[in-house]
Amino acid sequence: MKGKVLFIVTLLFVLLAGRAEAQRCLPKMRGIELRAGLNEADGYVLGAMLSSYAKGGNKWVYGLEYLKTSHGYRSTTIPAAQFTAEGGYYYNFLSDAKKVVFFYAGASALAGYETVNWGGKTLYDGARLNNKDAFVYGCAATLEMELYLVDFIALTASLRERFLWGGSMGVCHTKYGIGVKFIIN
Repeated sequence: MKGKVLFIVTLLFVLLAGRAEAQRCLPKMRGIELRAGLNEADGYVLGAMLSSYAKGGNKWVYGLEYLKTSHGYRSTTIPAAQFTAEGGYYYNFLSDAKKVVFFYAGASALAGYETVNWGGKTLYDGARLNNKDAFVYGCAATLEMELYLVDFIALTASLRERFLWGGSMGVCHTKYGIGVKFIIN
């Protein structure tokens, strides 16, 4: 009888004592993130990222992005797209005590390919495009927030400024978006 009472008292103590907080963003943990966002020039962005955490909740990021915009021409639009790969480092500059919300400032190197009108040079009215498909390169500055819903799923929100040279879509591209991250180990 004493064993049963001791078991019930121990169980009640564990239930009422509070819950243990999970350990998040530990070194060598990895996460996969799927992103979607908007560009300042009537475009959208889709991407996938792999995060590898370092000390202090900082992280290395590697990813792929697709940016699509449209430029008006008379009664139609001309599509333009960029396919980029990136690698960078994000510094954790603020987080709460329970490790639920993290804020990052990051810098990345970018390289990829840009296409205008999917390589077509002649428009429907016979006009010719001077824009050429090209390889692009540059960097990005990012502010990002992670909000953990459970130990292995986080929602993200980001604001990015990309600087890409070599193409004809312009150098600066501001983007903002949301994503969902799954911690895989």
